[in-house]
Amino acid sequence: MNILVCVSHVPDTTTKVAVGPDGTSINPTGVKFILNPYDEFAIEEGLRQREAFGGTVTTLTVGTEQSKDVLRTALAMGSDKAILVKDDVRADSFVVAQSIADAAAELKPDLVIFGRQSIDFDSFQLPSMVAELLQWPCVTMVSNVSIAGTAITCERDIEGGKETISTSLPCVMSAQKGLNDPRYPKLPDIMKAKQKPIDERPASTAQPRVATVAMSLPDQSRLGKMFSDSDADLDAVVTLLHEEAKMI
Repeated sequence: MNILVCVSHVPDTTTKVAVGPDGTSINPTGVKFILNPYDEFAIEEGLRQREAFGGTVTTLTVGTEQSKDVLRTALAMGSDKAILVKDDVRADSFVVAQSIADAAAELKPDLVIFGRQSIDFDSFQLPSMVAELLQWPCVTMVSNVSIAGTAITCERDIEGGKETISTSLPCVMSAQKGLNDPRYPKLPDIMKAKQKPIDERPASTAQPRVATVAMSLPDQSRLGKMFSDSDADLDAVVTLLHEEAKMI
C-alpha cells in the first residue's frame, strides 16, 4: 500500500503571535514553527498501515524552504520519502489543495492522510477539497480505521457520538486525536533524516479564491467578569446583559 501523508508547518501553540507590518499576516520574527500536532497522528497511521500491508509512506508539505523541518521530522519518524511543494507566497487553501491533488494524481497513492485540521488557519477544508479535486471518497475526523483489500471502514467523531463509514480505496481521510499514539523519533533516526533527500516541485498555478483582508489581535481592553452560580450573581448577569451590554 502506498500512502501519502500531508503535513503543515505551523507556529508553536506557545508562541506569542504579533501581526506583521503588512497587516495581513503574522510577524515571523522570533516565532518557533513546528509540525502541526494533528499531523503526528496522520504520519503514525501511515506508518502503521505500511507495517501492516507493506508499501511506502511519502510525506508532503506545501510551503517554504523552512517547511523542510517538518519533513525531516516525518523522515525521522519513519517516512520513506519527502516532498516539498515550494510555495513562497503562502497561498489560500484552494491553491494548496490543488497542489496536493496534482501531486497525488502523479503519485497515485492508495490512501491520502491529513491531520484533522491545522492549528494556524483551522479551516478544516483541505481533506475535503483534495478529495473533491481527485473525485475520491473522503472521511474526516477518523478515530479508528480498518482496511481489508480495497475496502476501508472508518469510525469518525460526530457531535454527541460516533459514526461508522465504509468506502473503498483510493480515498482521503483526516486523522483525529485518539486514532493512535504517535511514536517519538530516536536520535539516530533524527541524524539520518538530516541527510535524506527531499524532492522539490513547484506549486499549482491555480489562482487563489480567498484573500486575507486584515489581521488583528483580540481587543485587550475587554474586561472579563466572573460570576458564581448563586441567585444574586445570576441576577447580576441578567442586569448587566440588559443595562450594560444591551443584549436583552
